[in-house]
Amino acid sequence: MSGPVEHPAGRAPAHPVAGTGLRTEVHEALPAGLAAQVAALEEQAWPGAAAGHDPALAPKAVLLLDGSGSVTASLALLYKPVRFEEGRTYRAAGLSGVVTRAGLRGRGHGARLVAAARAVLAADPAVDLALFSCDRALAPFYEAAGFEVLPGTVLVGGTPADPLATDAPGFDKLVLAAFFTADGEGRTDGVRAVFTGVRVPLHPGTVDRLW
Repeated sequence: MSGPVEHPAGRAPAHPVAGTGLRTEVHEALPAGLAAQVAALEEQAWPGAAAGHDPALAPKAVLLLDGSGSVTASLALLYKPVRFEEGRTYRAAGLSGVVTRAGLRGRGHGARLVAAARAVLAADPAVDLALFSCDRALAPFYEAAGFEVLPGTVLVGGTPADPLATDAPGFDKLVLAAFFTADGEGRTDGVRAVFTGVRVPLHPGTVDRLW
């Protein structure tokens, strides 16, 4: 991916996607026009689903835009510390609401967007790992973008009083991750071991119950 192109004040830097005429942008707060486009894409993909994300999860929108500024694909990054009973806390971020405009699917746009989102998280020193779930059939799509399946791991969403886990009846989900925090020898194996084969108390709340 090429370096960022600065926009006038109030706009996010754009990162051109080489050879495509597309660019990615990351927004903490979407301008009204882009927000309307994202809402329309999400309504098309998940009719009737509640729009927006819990502000407590510090959502950021990652967009793939064409040359005219129209949204080709979008996703949200959600952030939350994960605390284990032993007292360990890790700074996690998840992908949510990954969607490509219906008429443009099958052209690699979603893959470009997800790879860009991973790069955003990898460059953020405040993030230890990416952690999210997906339907089993979609796991190869995310693996191709640099995420890995965590065997035996279960994400427990919702709240402690009203949990929703990835192994709930009727779900066929896998948990994926990417690890960014290394030890003194540059290895991420220690964090990977903590999150593999366990039930992770994500508990993002009642709005984004599971990502």
